[in-house]
Parts: sequence; C-alpha cells; structure tokens
Amino acid sequence: MKIRVATYNIHKGVSSIRAEPRVLALKQAIGMFDADVVFLQEVQGKHDLKAAKYGAEHLGTKHWPAASQHEYFAGESRHLHAAYGMNAVYDHGHHGNALLSAFPIANMANHDVSDHAYEQRGILHCVLNTPHGLVHCYVVHLGLFEAGRRRQTQALISAVRASAPDGEPVIIAGDFNDWRNTLSAELRNCLGVVEAFDQLGSKSALSDIMRTLRRKASVNPARTFPSALPFFRLDRIYVRGFKVDTAEVLHGPLWAKLSDHAPIVASLSLG
Repeated sequence: MKIRVATYNIHKGVSSIRAEPRVLALKQAIGMFDADVVFLQEVQGKHDLKAAKYGAEHLGTKHWPAASQHEYFAGESRHLHAAYGMNAVYDHGHHGNALLSAFPIANMANHDVSDHAYEQRGILHCVLNTPHGLVHCYVVHLGLFEAGRRRQTQALISAVRASAPDGEPVIIAGDFNDWRNTLSAELRNCLGVVEAFDQLGSKSALSDIMRTLRRKASVNPARTFPSALPFFRLDRIYVRGFKVDTAEVLHGPLWAKLSDHAPIVASLSLG
C-alpha cells in the first residue's frame, strides 16, 4: 500500500507579519500536497475577532470561513474525514492539532500534554481504517522549552505504547520544536520508529552496518523554520511499519508567505 502524508504548522491561518488571514491560500496549498493524510498544527477551531473582521462580507484572499479551519480545509477536497484536538483556549476562540484524511477515521483521542498553564499542547491520535488495515496517526506539537519537551515525549511514548499494539503501523508527525535534535534517539529506541529523512539517508548495506556499529544513528531531520530561509530542524515525520520512498521540504516564495514553518511531504509504502 502506498500512502502520501504531509505535516504543516499553519500558524493559526494568519501571516507571520500583521496576522492577516491566509486560510483560503492555505486550503489551496494543502491541495497541492496531493497527500492522503495531512497532519496540521496550530489550527484554529474558532476565532471570533477574525470572523467578525473578515467574515462573510470578505470574499477575497482575506476571507475568514464560518466553519472551523479543519472543516474548511477538508470541505470539497479528497479529505472527506477530519479530526480536531483542541489544546489552547482563549476568550475569543481556540486552536489545536488536526488531521485531514482520505481514509475513514475509526476513532480519535486528544491527549493533553501541557507542561504549564501558559503553553497548552496536545497529541491528537487518530486510527485510520485503510484498505490494508488500521494505521495509527499521531499529530504532535511539543513545547518551546527542552525540559517540557522531554516530559511531553514521555507522554507520547506512553500514548503510542498504550494505543498502538506492536506490529500495527504508526505515523507520528508534527512540530517537535526540537531544534537541537535531542528526542529522536529516544523515540527510535522506545517505539521502533525511524525519521523520514534519516531512513532516506541510508542508501547501502555498508551504510546500515556503519550506523549500527555507531549504536547511535545519525539522524538529520529536515530544516523547516523559518520558512523564508529554513535553518532549524523543527518538523518531523516518524514512521513504524512503513518504508519511506520520498520526502521533501517545500520551499519558495509561496510557502514563505503562508506560514513561518515550511511543510514536509513524504511518500510511504506499507511493508
């Protein structure tokens, strides 16, 4: 089975400068992924102030849809199924993680992994019913502080162990904020996952042997932040039970205008 996935932090559907709506452009851009499953972070389920300012009377690029963003992105597209995990709640709305899927979502659960009151984070777990069986998807957005990320990673490991039995395929994707790349080894050792770009980096049997002998494999996630000139390696796709056929970061002027993060798109084969 072939499956194409993407992960994207959409910055709440507004531009990094002046916070102008980019929801319509984001919907069009998400269609360009040609992905079966899209992992989204910083998705606004509600924003009363933006809706009042850019609502029904605005039909241009600054239009703010009446529906929640994940429902708007899924509407009139191949992603007939969508799930949303509300994390951050404020006076005029809320935002969180979302999953768009071409496959039915058999069930979902949102895990609150907030490390403190001022930074609300979550892990959205969705089980997809594909023609080749169940696939577990975890949409992740970890915190800005390293100590908190370590605790949140432990919560992620516990969630996957409890909800995805050994042998069932897993995709974990999102914004890990792990700019020093201190979490990959633990995820790999505890869950048996591999990071998409690290798997692509292994091109020969000799390479595999050398990486095994080093005991701590060299994991080099892609640079995705800031989108205008990516330098930090914040966004990841980890898989278990899949072979990574291709993976790429989408760069260029279009993506620089839409969000402060660049998206990652990967093609996978179920082994």
